[in-house]
Amino acid sequence: MGTIDLITPATGSRLAVSGEHTLLFGQPPEVLKGMKRCGHEHFTGLVLIDTRERDGSLMNHVEFLLYHFLFTLNGHASGEKIALIGDAQAIRQLKRLLKITLLGPDPSQLEQWDIDPELTREWLAVSNHAALKAPSGQQLCVDDFFQDYPFKADAVDLGPLRVEHSGFDQYRIIHQDEVLELDLNQDIRILPSYETLKDHNASELSKFSLEVLGGASGFSPNEPCTGLALSHNGEYLLIDSIPFLDEHLMARGISKNQISACFLTHIHDDHCALFPLMQAAHPIEIITSRTIFEMAMEKLALGLGWKESVIREHFIHVDIQPGRLLNHFGLIIEAHHTVHSIPTIGATFSVKEGNTDRKICVVGDNHSLAQVSALFDSGVVRASTLENLRRLYEEPYELLIADGGAGALHGDPAEFAASPADRIVFVHIDELPTEFSATFSVARAGKRFRLIEGDLSLYSMLMFRYLKQWIRDDAPDRWLRGLVTNSEVLRYNLDDVILVQGQESKNYVYLILTGYCSVIHHDGKQLNSIAMLQAGDLLGEMAVLTDLGVRNASIIARTPVAICRFSADTFTALADNEMFKAELKKRWTLRPLIKSLPQFESVSSTVVEKIAAIATLKVMDAGENIAINDDVMLLKLDGGIESSDPALKDAQNLGFRPFQDALCGEIRTTTPCRFLAIERADFESTRLSCPQLNYQLRKRHTQTDHHASWQLQI
Repeated sequence: MGTIDLITPATGSRLAVSGEHTLLFGQPPEVLKGMKRCGHEHFTGLVLIDTRERDGSLMNHVEFLLYHFLFTLNGHASGEKIALIGDAQAIRQLKRLLKITLLGPDPSQLEQWDIDPELTREWLAVSNHAALKAPSGQQLCVDDFFQDYPFKADAVDLGPLRVEHSGFDQYRIIHQDEVLELDLNQDIRILPSYETLKDHNASELSKFSLEVLGGASGFSPNEPCTGLALSHNGEYLLIDSIPFLDEHLMARGISKNQISACFLTHIHDDHCALFPLMQAAHPIEIITSRTIFEMAMEKLALGLGWKESVIREHFIHVDIQPGRLLNHFGLIIEAHHTVHSIPTIGATFSVKEGNTDRKICVVGDNHSLAQVSALFDSGVVRASTLENLRRLYEEPYELLIADGGAGALHGDPAEFAASPADRIVFVHIDELPTEFSATFSVARAGKRFRLIEGDLSLYSMLMFRYLKQWIRDDAPDRWLRGLVTNSEVLRYNLDDVILVQGQESKNYVYLILTGYCSVIHHDGKQLNSIAMLQAGDLLGEMAVLTDLGVRNASIIARTPVAICRFSADTFTALADNEMFKAELKKRWTLRPLIKSLPQFESVSSTVVEKIAAIATLKVMDAGENIAINDDVMLLKLDGGIESSDPALKDAQNLGFRPFQDALCGEIRTTTPCRFLAIERADFESTRLSCPQLNYQLRKRHTQTDHHASWQLQI
């Protein structure tokens, strides 16, 4: 055995153990769970890698590592500090992120956000009470937990151990005579360290139900963190956005296209991983108080290293104020403040069924009632906060989701023994105390609680909505009604083959209503994955419009899915209109061309469809002259061009270029050429209404321009 041991606790990270030092390179979501699972929980330092984001996850999740160091590894009692190694700016941004996450907003921020003075005083008092203190009684700040080691000349010395930054996400670790090279670029996929149990069968859509994506804490090694998906009339509202959200949605057979909003309770790491929602095909509404939204935007900006103004482009804030009912398209939401270490809310969600209100209460992270009462007695908590929380224990909810995590900052299951709620389910807990195991239950990933069953009308509503989005305003409602009326809903299990390459089309067109499918093509030698499709995408429409006769690819369910099947005769009734038929064929032709362009290679099939709807294909013969202005984005697909301006001759993106100066002038084709043309106004409108496109274009730009105007400079 050498002097340096290397351990992989989770993809995207490495533990380098050498002498008295154990350094964790990379901090992907829930990396602490991976460390617990592999039996290596100890660390003395953190190395912030260059990559801020990989495979849909941020790579600097330090919050629970800090908790673990302070309390489990006894760092607080011993007065030890974590060595924080990395770029100086990244260190500053991480510490600012931890300040807002651990200690909450400061008085100046709350004043700037125009928060009620009485509520401000309560939040600041609760935060001060929960904060760690020095022996003198003075509140400790984030700087008290870390010893900074910014790279100087790409190197840091920790006594006999030397860490060199040898390249992007590449490091050289030197101890005595041993040298170890570390390259984290090898980890392309970033996945949970625990097994994600997947549903095999498609569940029925419901009018009002709750699905558990995860119910554990950030310290539970084998379960995802607490996150819920509330179904209302077939659409989903997330209650918090948990780490590895995409993985957990897929495990439940829920497409991101089915998510319309997220109720955000607070910004701790196990509840607020909003980054995956930045890459939805449509803006996700964030329903929360202004304070929590402002905190969430600052946290995400600091984590990604982008300005808050740009982060906000990707979301829609729906302000909710405790004490006031919010009617969210028939879902009534009544928020309440809880008592936690930072500003936190919970809510009651209710729906009318006849003359009856069906109610689900999600308490949110909350101290035990005994602890809240003690804080009231000491003048920290207001009487109104205590009384509102007490009411949660007295209401006869159909379903009560309560914090059972115990400890200083979480709830006590024993306090709910007298609750009149029909069902009480606890989160933040692995197992209930024995005396409550036949009284309450624990939230586990995959559990479903149905209050109002669904019917076929929910699927009809989804069909109408997705078809309207897909075909835009070109299709008359009469035709859409005919499609919906003459359709049938089919359900497929995980990994079922839905369509088979080479088989006859059988005159059907399909629309995915829930979940994900993959498109697989066999070229005679091997299988190739062509695309991942999800709710809202059409299948097989071109086979019936172009008389192909046979399927040119196979479709496989990658989650449990519900699919609508239409008769080709009904579908093609509108396609008899030559203009409409030409539009559909144009999109079919453009899809693979758009996907082949580097600007769009990472976007979903839904986004590709949106781009195809606004793009046109221009085919030019050799010897043609083209005048290029900034009103059009012109993307060269193939062929040769020449110009007196070298920048034009060598460019693939001519004319309008997002986030860059336009490339305008004259070019001449030297061979036959094909261009994808998109009007600037159409493209900008689509970009701003499609968070994933907006993010991916900005990400691509920052990879070549490290000083992009939206980079955060603190």
